[in-house]
Amino acid sequence: MEVFILSKAQFTELTSRLDTLQELLTATESKGSKKSFMDNEEFIQFMGISKRTAQCWRDEGKISFSQVGNKIYYKMSDVDKLLAEHYNKSFKSK
Repeated sequence: MEVFILSKAQFTELTSRLDTLQELLTATESKGSKKSFMDNEEFIQFMGISKRTAQCWRDEGKISFSQVGNKIYYKMSDVDKLLAEHYNKSFKSK
């Protein structure tokens, strides 16, 4: 086991950096948790599709969803996954 000896100034700098990272992580987590789902209207608007297309994608299993009563919700991670699965890299032009 290696032992590192830090001066008080080095230790203070290290703890200050860790506190800054903790604050950034907390801010990022709180932003993500605020908007982890989108409703059907937001999804349709975001994707630029019709209600019928969204319904077809749900029926075909292209995107997972939750339904509470008549309201449809999509996880942001599922929307990202759908877009990633259909991602096409650009190709070189001649």
